[in-house]
Amino acid sequence: MIDLSGIDYLIIISFFAITLFIGIYVSKQSGKNSTEYFLSGRSMPWWLLGVSMVATTFSTDTPNLVTDIVRTNGVSGNWVWWAFLLTGLLTVFVYAKLWRKSKVTTDIEFYELRYGGAPAKFLRGFRAVYLGILFNILAMAGVTLAAIKIGGIMLGLQPWQTVIYAGIITVTFSALGGFKGVVYTDFILFFTAMAGAIGAAYFLVGLPEVGGLESLLQHENVKDKLSILPDFSNKEALITLLIIPLAVQWWSSWYPGAEPGGGGYIAQRMLAAKNENHAIGATFFFNIMHYALRPWPWIIVALVSLVIFPDIASIKEAFPLISDDKLGHDLAYSAMLTKLPTGLLGLVMASLVAAYMSTISTHLNWGASYIVNDFYKQLVNKNASERQLVAIGRISTVGLMVLSALLALVLQNALQLFDIILMFGAGTGLIFILRWFWWRINAWSEISAMFVSGIVSILLNFTSLGIYFFSEDGLMPTYTKFPMIVLVTSIVWISVTYLTRPESKTVLQNFYKKIQPGGPGWRIIINEARADNIEIIDTTEGWSVPSGILAMLIGCVLIYSVMFAVGNLIYGQYLESLVLFVVAFISSIILSRLWKKIKSNIL
Repeated sequence: MIDLSGIDYLIIISFFAITLFIGIYVSKQSGKNSTEYFLSGRSMPWWLLGVSMVATTFSTDTPNLVTDIVRTNGVSGNWVWWAFLLTGLLTVFVYAKLWRKSKVTTDIEFYELRYGGAPAKFLRGFRAVYLGILFNILAMAGVTLAAIKIGGIMLGLQPWQTVIYAGIITVTFSALGGFKGVVYTDFILFFTAMAGAIGAAYFLVGLPEVGGLESLLQHENVKDKLSILPDFSNKEALITLLIIPLAVQWWSSWYPGAEPGGGGYIAQRMLAAKNENHAIGATFFFNIMHYALRPWPWIIVALVSLVIFPDIASIKEAFPLISDDKLGHDLAYSAMLTKLPTGLLGLVMASLVAAYMSTISTHLNWGASYIVNDFYKQLVNKNASERQLVAIGRISTVGLMVLSALLALVLQNALQLFDIILMFGAGTGLIFILRWFWWRINAWSEISAMFVSGIVSILLNFTSLGIYFFSEDGLMPTYTKFPMIVLVTSIVWISVTYLTRPESKTVLQNFYKKIQPGGPGWRIIINEARADNIEIIDTTEGWSVPSGILAMLIGCVLIYSVMFAVGNLIYGQYLESLVLFVVAFISSIILSRLWKKIKSNIL
């Protein structure tokens, strides 16, 4: 536990006051109608939306998760989420413009644009509850759990106290300000959180027990954790940490903020953009900041923690009031922050509050948009007025906050929740990628994938069946569990696709005419339309997907090069760092030319 000084309290209170003021200030305009409340009138610029995306993923559980990963599997363990860069850049260069063209209010509304009839209505309503409530509450509970651990370590707060103190202000400005309030406050939250993370890393490396960066990198507890790539001689680590994420996970798994084909709150921001170019610019900026620059301050603190708190027992000894059910390697991040000096401590505390508020407020607004637009308006009250829809949105915001807070009180660690969400989405990602470009996919494809993925995940993760098949003594190695879920889910949904009727010609032709996805996957529908003397192709627009995929690959080279160049610079490997920066520079030139080509197909 730490004692905050007057200046620390001043920084924190000022931060709270500013965010509340923004929420109250924009509440009148945000409450005009549901489009303003959830999308801010589709008028947001790329830079503001990009910063908002970064701030949203700058949550309190993320540094805890990274710390847990580094302490458990080393720096290379981060490939479990670094691999999602491929998903992110595919969204940037291929799907961002498609989402903006759809002009839907939420990505769930897409179902009744792409599919038709009762299955589409069911899918839209069910996914609104499944994602907007169930998965959303899981994600928010993970963020709140991190806040509970920070509050317990740094301030000696009981879990219920942290939940109440952190939740009331967040839910207040979220409910009042709507999407505009969230995005505006995200701008402040981002810079506060970034300054806190960098400041903490810089100071903690200089602690006498650590002795500076060079001593840290030579410490016996740290040396074997530094490699950016897993040990190639360790077959299980190589497959688990690198091969599966890069070969299977990024395209096959649904995860909030990294959905294949775009979705969730990332789609919400693309839909709120001024136009397609702003949607692309926002998502590209987000991916650069999220992967290339932001991880290293967290990684440095995680490495320092191995010196100060080498194991869980040492954390328990230093903080005896923490209950055993909350103990874990993820606590090390909060534990390190207790060593910060006055002033910087207040800034870091404000940055943690910022990270928490940004993520929770986004999830609240996003989840409420599903409940209002895709469940209440479609299945409960189709004639609801705009005033009623905004009211339901505000009530849903409060309800989601309460439920996620209650769940957080019974959880143990962030990595545990990350793995559960990842498993439940396994195998569904390929549908989200292909449904834009393959006419044969129908609503039953998605329904079957969603249920099979969930059922198989439960069987393999929460029953003895999983232990029987995937363990040291089981039939298959543990690392084959995730690919097996993907394989089973994919076989089922592809089979269901061919065993059920395709969507009607009218639905498919209308979808193509509005979105103009292009490609060989729609050739049958185009030919049928021409046979009926219906023209659905916009001849002024070329097919930019091949250029988009190439841009995705070059973008990955660019961002990974920058990320690893920064890492090598920190490690003191200057030649390797210089080479990687040169690779990044060349990649940026090639990418800028490709970008112009892609934009010419949009204008």
